Amino acid sequence: MKERVASGVSLVIFLAAIVVFNSTFPAALNIAIALISVLAVFEIISALGLSKNFVLLVPSLIFSAVIPLLQLIPTQQIQADTLQQAAYFLYTAVIFGALILYHQVITFREVGVIYSMSLMIPSALETIISIRTLGGRHGMFYVIIAIFSAWIADTGAFFAGRRWGKHKLCPNISPKKTVEGVIGGFVLNIIAMVVFGYIFHAIYYAYSVEISYLTLVIIGFFGTIMSILGDLSFSLIKRSCHIKDFGEIIPGHGGILDRFDSVIFEAPFVYLLVQFLPIVVH
Repeated sequence: MKERVASGVSLVIFLAAIVVFNSTFPAALNIAIALISVLAVFEIISALGLSKNFVLLVPSLIFSAVIPLLQLIPTQQIQADTLQQAAYFLYTAVIFGALILYHQVITFREVGVIYSMSLMIPSALETIISIRTLGGRHGMFYVIIAIFSAWIADTGAFFAGRRWGKHKLCPNISPKKTVEGVIGGFVLNIIAMVVFGYIFHAIYYAYSVEISYLTLVIIGFFGTIMSILGDLSFSLIKRSCHIKDFGEIIPGHGGILDRFDSVIFEAPFVYLLVQFLPIVVH
């Protein structure tokens, strides 16, 4: 437990540093997302036992790194979109070209899983950068909400489940998850989102901006559902790969995917929601 808490605190400090230095070094967030994407895709490929299959590994890792970094290129939006489309096209051509050239040692099933995961993970995490852009001068507040909503839901579920958990949620997928834990995740996440909003509204900006607490409650509620969906989805992947954790890079938590699986589902949801219901109401 101490190891888990210490690792959690370290992650929070890491995120806090990115927030603090965002104005002077905004590329830090892009670099961090690129690194997380690369490690996450590597963990998926390793879980499949294909980490030594360089013809699939190398293009997938390069693509995972490139997608979050493309927004650093100072171009017009249409050009940025074109670059991203070009990256998707090149990766697709390379990965399926490899399937044709090495079809005797590479199966379509392997290519299909790696291809889909390499598209999904960096594309989903890249929305965190888009959330910052969408939030304007309050962008990092939006980023904090998107990431912490996933983590807090998971934390609430973990501790409530340990304390009161009796009824299994999905025993065949994740034996430790309970209905009581899910309820704890909902409660803690909704409360935390409102508290974050109040701190930002009353303390940080001294009521000089308006906050939509309705949006924060929606994020707390539906964000918990997204967090559970992400957690269970990747738990099912681990079970099918016969592994307990995706890695050991984060002591007490496991691999990068063990910590960011819920964020992969949460961030796109927040990005879509705040386009219609902004957190900061000007």
